[in-house]
Amino acid sequence: MSVGPRSGRAPLPIAVLASGEGSTLEAIATAIERGALAARIVLVVVDRARAGAIERAERHHLRHRRLSRDASGEAWAKELDAALRAAGAELVVLAGFLALLPPSFCEDWTGRVINLHPSLLPNFGGPGLYGDRVHAAVLASGERESGATVHLVTAEIDRGPILARARVPVEPGDTPATLRARIGPVEKELLIATIARFAEGALPLPYRDGERPADGRAARG
Repeated sequence: MSVGPRSGRAPLPIAVLASGEGSTLEAIATAIERGALAARIVLVVVDRARAGAIERAERHHLRHRRLSRDASGEAWAKELDAALRAAGAELVVLAGFLALLPPSFCEDWTGRVINLHPSLLPNFGGPGLYGDRVHAAVLASGERESGATVHLVTAEIDRGPILARARVPVEPGDTPATLRARIGPVEKELLIATIARFAEGALPLPYRDGERPADGRAARG
């Protein structure tokens, strides 16, 4: 694996991990196909047999593989690690991936795994908070804004260093569904913009906690 800022000449090889319908995967693939993102998806990994992400990967002619978490955590982590290395992935993107990555995997891939979360972390993150559960918790709290966060993945769930955030107001009468619908496009845009910063060398690989981005920008939000 390369270390440090990229030249930006070659597309950044990324792997996308997904558990659900794969709408974020499709957004990334579409951005690449349109020439808006200097990256290439070298592998899509899903952990559920009926994940819609499989169909989307096939639609975009992307190599994909299912790795069920039926195996023990460490055995699964070793299989995932081997698949990612064989594909040549330099950055791993969690796009609606619900399986927990074992600490050993997080350590081996430190600074190379990012996650997208539908709230303004560190608020409304942690075990059990994903999807509409996050939006319901935001609404129950009475918060006037929510948003999206892209962060580095560590062994602590949703507690890795924040790379970027985008704010979305909570409107009167919002439900988890309406809030999700408004945050969804913002999430995808934020994730793609963050991947682009890695691809351009503005964010180094691996990214080390506390390291100042090459362009001097802090996380938005």
